[in-house]
Amino acid sequence: MILCVAEKPSVGRDIARVLGANTQHDGFMEGNGYCVTWTFGHLCALLDPNEYNDQWKGWNLSSLPMVPTRFGIKVTDDKGVQKQFNTIKTLIAQAKMVINCGDAGQEGELIQRWVYQKAGCKVPVKRLWISSLTEDAIREGFQKIKDQSEYQHLYEAGLMRAIGDWLLGMNATRAYTLRFASGMGKDRQVLSIGRVQTPTLALIVKRQHEIEHFVPRTYWELKTLYRDTLFSAQLPVEEDEYAITSLEQGQKLLDSIKDLPLEITSVEKKKGMEYAPRLFDLTSLQVECNKRYGMTADDTLKIIQSLYEKHVTTYPRVDTTFLSDDIYPKVPATLRGIQEYFPQVTPLLPLKADGGKGAGSLPKSKKVFDNSKVTDHHAIIPTGQRPDNLTELERKVYNMVALRFIAAFYPPCQVANTTVLACAGDISFKVTGREVLEQGWREVFAKEENSSEQRNNEAQNSGEQNVDENKVEQKTLPAFRKGESGPHQPQLQEKTTTPPKYYTEATLLRAMETAGKTVEDEELRDAMKENGIGRPSTRAAIIEKLFQRKYIVREKKNIHATPLGISLIQTIISPLLKSAELTGLWEKKLRAIERGDYTAQQFLDELKQMTAEVVREVKADKSGMRCPVCGKGTIIRGRTRYGCSRWREGCTYAEQF
Repeated sequence: MILCVAEKPSVGRDIARVLGANTQHDGFMEGNGYCVTWTFGHLCALLDPNEYNDQWKGWNLSSLPMVPTRFGIKVTDDKGVQKQFNTIKTLIAQAKMVINCGDAGQEGELIQRWVYQKAGCKVPVKRLWISSLTEDAIREGFQKIKDQSEYQHLYEAGLMRAIGDWLLGMNATRAYTLRFASGMGKDRQVLSIGRVQTPTLALIVKRQHEIEHFVPRTYWELKTLYRDTLFSAQLPVEEDEYAITSLEQGQKLLDSIKDLPLEITSVEKKKGMEYAPRLFDLTSLQVECNKRYGMTADDTLKIIQSLYEKHVTTYPRVDTTFLSDDIYPKVPATLRGIQEYFPQVTPLLPLKADGGKGAGSLPKSKKVFDNSKVTDHHAIIPTGQRPDNLTELERKVYNMVALRFIAAFYPPCQVANTTVLACAGDISFKVTGREVLEQGWREVFAKEENSSEQRNNEAQNSGEQNVDENKVEQKTLPAFRKGESGPHQPQLQEKTTTPPKYYTEATLLRAMETAGKTVEDEELRDAMKENGIGRPSTRAAIIEKLFQRKYIVREKKNIHATPLGISLIQTIISPLLKSAELTGLWEKKLRAIERGDYTAQQFLDELKQMTAEVVREVKADKSGMRCPVCGKGTIIRGRTRYGCSRWREGCTYAEQF
């Protein structure tokens, strides 16, 4: 008998149907020489501290750091989980081969490996790796199963991620709770610290601090109206300064040109192309769903996971926006499959895949197909299966995925960009305009069910400014001619600097993806993904965990840190725990382990050193100790030094750190 172990019951039933294992048993299916069973969630987990060492049962600073000599695993303490594990264990003992049909990613690999280890699996293990749950994809996957050893690096990366979270989470949480939390015993407030959640919270707290301490500045812009067109002055600007910083300065500039004519010095018109937006990876889908519909990252993940399990979209937990070359021949069939659901756009596409060489054939663009940008899975696309029986939200998310896929095969949008330069006296002016000559791929989004105007109204009501990525600001300029001149109407416009915006889930996801750096360019953002904090599949859960622990709250779409969250970040001494960049570098090493470019042992040694350093810093901190000078106050920690809590009463104790 060959045993297949799927990630969950619904996926197991899909696989069983394809294999002909149609006899239902308690916890598995059987037939045609196969048994198909499943896990659900994390059947196994790392041992708790007290299961390694009795001294670690109680929380005590002297017992830290807790670093097991060898990490062990256990079956989760849940009756349903243990029953299913025993079913798997019994089936493994009877099998001649096991096929790992788990979730095709790092976490899925770890879940399955732990189950096999705990069940004492001695038979050969193969790996099924698929990006879709359609019957064709499952059959094709079984024809290409590989030996489990080919995914060893993937498992090691997942294992190091789990161990890293255990080491830093367990030790830092205990250390900071014991040293700084209020209350005693069971009443002590636990300060929960995590490898990814804490730097994410630090990003939110830092942004909130910038907003709350923002000091607005007034500045002026010089503009002039000529032929019903508003030109902007091009004045020299010093670094971090505005060109006109006083009304007197601005009025002087205005007076110097108000009686002079404005002369057009250059008219430059360039034709250009705008390409369709990238296909979705999980993060960009979560960002777009939050912008359009106010959906949380976790809700979006649940919906796209449901669409995957309903066989209408491909594997969702991906971090690439590209397709591999082997998908190209399948595109016509996919388009035909979804054609009746998008009758306004799909009939306009050719349905012949020959690399765009023949008339009426589908284009094969490097902006869509690039093997070098695809590792485990390709971008999220429709499978071509009928999207029936979808909920309203599932339909919205499905349409977003499908329309992006369709748009990828439309011609580029043709635009004309016009730049007009002018001068009045010694002051130069500039205006730009853009005109859409041919809609191209923009036609695909012309009839979206939620118009950009509606979305912008929704965004304004929520306090967030929303810019529709599919909308071009169209401003056709008059036919200016070089050398023409005439009277104009110069004016000063008073402006005030504005604080940065609060994070929304959309902007927070982008910040996690780029380790806190603001990056608009898609190619640069791609290059930074290796240094992002968390993985696409885990970021939604991290954000939800911060909400659950009351470190952050939602105010409309905006995310605010609570006093508890702010206090936690202010308490943390170690930059290792709250730096997005340092955590991003750690993520990069985990990805290097996955590729085989870095060893798990090297990473584990660094983990142990980091953990010891975090604990050492907490133990060395003097906050809360009795003052050695007056003997009555306690030592408190400021930004750069320790001081006595009785400093107002004249205690002179102070010590830098």
